[in-house]
Amino acid sequence: MTSTAPAKTAPAKSTAAKTGAEKTGAEKTGAHTEEAAALIDDARSRIDTLDDRIIGLVQERMAVSAVIQEARITSGGRRISLSREMEILGSYRDALGRPGTSLAMTLLELCRGRA
Repeated sequence: MTSTAPAKTAPAKSTAAKTGAEKTGAEKTGAHTEEAAALIDDARSRIDTLDDRIIGLVQERMAVSAVIQEARITSGGRRISLSREMEILGSYRDALGRPGTSLAMTLLELCRGRA
């Protein structure tokens, strides 16, 4: 006697289980319309481009700072100029408010290099 049990089929995918490629623009961005999703996608692309530029500028700043530190040390000075750092902190604070100070501190830390 042979078995006539029905073949098992895979369950249908739910909306929650969709992969990134299958999701609509609205689902990927959290927008409620495709028009808003398109705007968000474009803006995110611009942010990605800006972030790439910012990272490049920070790396360039680090290299320039290393040249300055080397010149200072070679001439018998200290590696860091605290008065210059205070100027930078003030500049960022004036331009960006209180969070600017935190950003400047992070940049200064990155650019100090290793002692």
